[in-house]
Formats: sequence, structure tokens, C-alpha cells
Amino acid sequence: MNEGLAEAADPLGLAAPIVHAQLAWLAHPQELAERAMRLSSDLWRLQWHTWNRAAGLPSTDPIEPHQGDTRFADPVWTESPTWDLIKEWYLAFTHHTQDMLYETPALSSKERRRAAFWWRNWLNAVAPTNFLLTNPVALRKAVESGGASLMRGFENFFADLKAGDIRMTDPDDFKVGENLAVTPGAVIFRNRLLEIIHYAPSQPRIHAEPVVIVTPWINKFYVLDLTPKRSMIRFLLDQGLDVFITSWKNPDASMHELTFDDYLLEGVDTIVRVAREFTAARQVHAVGYCIGGTALAMYMAWANRRHGEDAVPVADWTLFTTLVDFHKPGDIEVFIDKSSIDYLDNKMAQKGYLDGAEMAASFRLLRSNSLIWQYVVNGWLYGETPPPFDVLYWNMDSTRMPYAMHAWYLRELYLHNRLIQPNALEVAGEKLDLSLIRQPMYAVAAEDDHIAPWRQTFAINNHVVGSRRYVLSSSGHILGILNPIVHPPKRRYWVADARRSDTADSWHQRAEQHQGSWWEDWMRWLKPRVGPEVEARPVANDSFPALCPAPGSYVLES
Repeated sequence: MNEGLAEAADPLGLAAPIVHAQLAWLAHPQELAERAMRLSSDLWRLQWHTWNRAAGLPSTDPIEPHQGDTRFADPVWTESPTWDLIKEWYLAFTHHTQDMLYETPALSSKERRRAAFWWRNWLNAVAPTNFLLTNPVALRKAVESGGASLMRGFENFFADLKAGDIRMTDPDDFKVGENLAVTPGAVIFRNRLLEIIHYAPSQPRIHAEPVVIVTPWINKFYVLDLTPKRSMIRFLLDQGLDVFITSWKNPDASMHELTFDDYLLEGVDTIVRVAREFTAARQVHAVGYCIGGTALAMYMAWANRRHGEDAVPVADWTLFTTLVDFHKPGDIEVFIDKSSIDYLDNKMAQKGYLDGAEMAASFRLLRSNSLIWQYVVNGWLYGETPPPFDVLYWNMDSTRMPYAMHAWYLRELYLHNRLIQPNALEVAGEKLDLSLIRQPMYAVAAEDDHIAPWRQTFAINNHVVGSRRYVLSSSGHILGILNPIVHPPKRRYWVADARRSDTADSWHQRAEQHQGSWWEDWMRWLKPRVGPEVEARPVANDSFPALCPAPGSYVLES
């Protein structure tokens, strides 16, 4: 009864973890007293700092913002005694509250993280930087511009209100097919779930065996074909590779019964078949990104079970920021428990899908300062227009998730973590066992990825049997993958072959560090495997005529 009432009153678990933390502290008076003494010591230092600043005496800030917290970067927050004290008392309250939540006695680590997450989002929302009268930079800009910054801020606010979102970039700056996703190609196959795009070669001779890319259906495929200078697709074509890619349909309520079996058979298996038939190649070289990589891992286990190792139509596979072990799935774990998934399940059952805007909002909460409040402050208080940024435009171009597929995915993988359990999952008529996969694998993770933490993505090396090469790139979930070769290099990466007995840390200790893009290492691994060079193929043929030019029609659906 208690559990049922809690689920009804707090289905997403916002309040319960905080209440549990408070009760845990009250049940441990000794630990609470020790914490109170530490707090009083820090508050005394802060009070001494306050007296010094009020008297005009120099004093070093006793509490510094965390690394990466740019909210108080303007010198006025340090030089002005009044604003410095507002900043310091806010930071003192914030840091101590967060530390106490993370150190709560007799509470599970997951419950502590959830309590800290929801409290941190509230603390971020009430930061003095978010309000006009407590933001000295906004006040200064208003005075210097004669109020023009406030007028522009009101315009930005009403534009965001009309759009139903806090815009991270101006939607008018980009248009898919005009200045994004402009690599030449054609849709050569279409079914109810996906369009398959085959790209026109950029070299007169290409490698004989094709590269097949399984993109995530949580967002649209053109993350790998943004502006030309950042396009991985264009890079692969320039390397003489023959590239096919999935462009998934944005499902509506009529597709609510689509299952993961459908995505595997009508999606992954279909693009592998079409690429083989188009090129007359015996095998393809598969790539999967994020949930597309998880689907590819499941397909590889499925294909090895169904066809046997020697008849699997994939010669080798590459994964980008992919989870197969969901034991610690990163910050998204705060949304994953039985009551939250039951709530989403009921909501999706009513609509037939999960709205992409709701999912995008959840991901933005994971980094609320940089993905929400930064745009509120810059746009509404400073009156600034966000600069054009292709990645952020793509991030705003969200998609829906069909009910049956997404409910199954959340329960079986995130909640129960069954993919790493041999034969615990049955997909498209076959029981899945990752240890059956013996094809060579190249896996890439990102150092600052909060959606697929790199140490958790490393776990796949402990489950598959074939040769494994693992790469850790600097940056995050998107920019760690969109890593074009530039001079001088902007990023770095660590790389080494992985053993099944490795831990993430033992691998990292012996991995070689390189400056630049891991794309170069990937090509050294992949290109010797994709067959001899042949004359470049046309973008379409009689068996697979061009249905429409790339980027196709599904990607344009809202």
C-alpha cells in the first residue's frame, strides 16, 4: 500500500529520495552532529570573509565555484563586495547541501545520487545569476544599452514561449538538405521503419565491401552528416569507402505496436541485406552509434545464433558510445526505477509513443546549467541571440519513440539489464548471448560522456570473444565522435587492444595517448579489412533505383 501511494503521489521519484535522505540523517544523530560542526567551521570562515569585505579589506574567497561552473566568471562577482557575498553564501549553501546528500548514511548510492540530482536542479534554478535583479552583468548590460538588451530579452522569451522550448540555437539558421546533411546520395530502399541512403562515391575507385551505419532512432541520422567540415560521412567517402546509412521514420500513434524485433528485422537486418545485394559483397562492415550500437550488438548475437559464425553477414563491427551493460548507465539512472518506468509506460500507452520533446527535456536536466539556464540568462537577461551551432540544432530536432519498443527497451535493458545475461533475452526468435560474437570489434567511447559513461561502455569487452580494439576520445557523447582531423589537433584519444579480462582502469593504464582524431586510427584498423579497390559504383541501380535524393523524406518529418 505504501509503495502504491508513493507511486501515485510521486511517480518520477522527485521528492521521495530527498525525504529518505532527511530521515536517514535524523536517524544518525552522531553523523549529523559531525556534519554540523564542519558546516559551522566553514560558515565561520565565510562570516569572517563577510566582515572583511564589508570593511573594505582584502579577503580570499573561502568557497570557489566548481571547475567548469562559469556562472560567476565575470570579475564583478569577485571585485564587488556586495555581489561577492551573494555569490559566496549561495555557493556555501549549495556545496554543503550537495555534499550532505552524497554522504547520507544508511542510504544506497543510487538513492543518494537521485536525491542529489533533484536537489541540485532546484539549487541551479534559484541561482542568483538566473534573475535580473540579482545578476549584476544583466543590470550592467541593461544600463549600457539603454534598455535595449531587456527589449531583446523579452523578444527572445516570447519566441521561446511560442516555440515551446528554450532554444539553444536559432532554428532559422539551418535547414536539413540545404546546409545540413548535404552529402550527395539517394534513398534506394524504404519500408515502414526506415529509409536506406546510399551515398555517391567521392573517389573514382572504392573498396569492394560496403560500410553499413546503424544510427540511433532517438534523434535523426544526420548527426553524422552535419556541416561538410564536421561530416563523418563525407570523411568516409573521401577514404574510398562505400557507405550505406539508416534514416529512421519518426513514428506516430499508428505505429505504437512496433517492437524491438521489428527494429532488428526491418531495420538492422534489412540494411545489411540491401547493402550486400547492392554491392554483391558476401559481408559488410557494420557501425552502430548509441542505441544503434546496442541494436547492432543484439543483431550480432542474433546473427551468430541464427546463421552460425561462418555465415554471419557482418565481417567486423564498430561501436560508438554504446552500452550493453546497463548496471551503471550514467546520470540517466536518476530516471530509471520501477515507478518511473511504470509512469512512462502508462503515459506512452495513452499516446502510443513517447514524445521526443519530453525525452530531450529529461536529457537537458542532466546538465541543467549548461543546457537550460545558460540559454535563459544569455537569451532572456542579456538579450543575446544564440550563435549558429549545427550540433545543437540537431539536438533540438527530436523524434518520438513507439510505445511497445521503448517500453520493452527500458524494462529489459535499463531496469533488468538482461542483455548481458546469456539467453535471458529472446529477440526475433533467437535467444541472445553476447559470448557468441567472435567477429573483430572496434569500440569508441568518450571521456566526458554522461549518457553512456566510458567505463560502462568498456564492459562489452568482457562479454564478446573476438579481437577487440578500444578507443577513448576526449569530449562528450557527440563531440567525442564528431572528431574531424584538424591541424593543430583539438582533441586527444587513448587506444589499445582490449582483453576479456581487462577492467576499464587496467586498460587505461596501458593505453597509448595520441593527440588528434581517433578517425585516423579507425581507418588504419578498418581499411585493410574492406576488400580490394574496385571501380566506384553508381549511387543507384536497376535493382535499387533512386526513390529520392539524400537526405530523403523520413528525416524531414516532424
